[in-house]
Amino acid sequence: MVPRGIRNNNPLNIRKGSHWQGLRTEQTDSEFCQFISMEWGFRAAFKVLFTYLAKRVDTVDKIIRRWAPPSENNTENYITTVCKFGCLERHTLIKKSDKQKLCRLVWAMAKVECGQTLSFGLIENAYQLALR
Repeated sequence: MVPRGIRNNNPLNIRKGSHWQGLRTEQTDSEFCQFISMEWGFRAAFKVLFTYLAKRVDTVDKIIRRWAPPSENNTENYITTVCKFGCLERHTLIKKSDKQKLCRLVWAMAKVECGQTLSFGLIENAYQLALR
């Protein structure tokens, strides 16, 4: 079965609540946004992360604790897995301008959320789209 985040072109499983650019006209998932392409789903994820960074939620540990709180997830496992796959340290400072760290973070989070490795090039393109 295809993971929900892949079916919805929403690889980080962003919940409904904001009117994102790139949403499908018809939203058939009751909980999560559905995007017209994976690139738009990744763009939305970067936009959320940019907001976190502006509020000093700026390490892998802080970001994941906010993104995947213990009330809904095994947050500690999520952090450990993202650090391993993204080649990141949990307390490393992440800045909006650090494309490589942010792209590795999003790539690893998508792997946790969807159980699949997705195109790193697509993620880099979405980062650029999110900066506009």
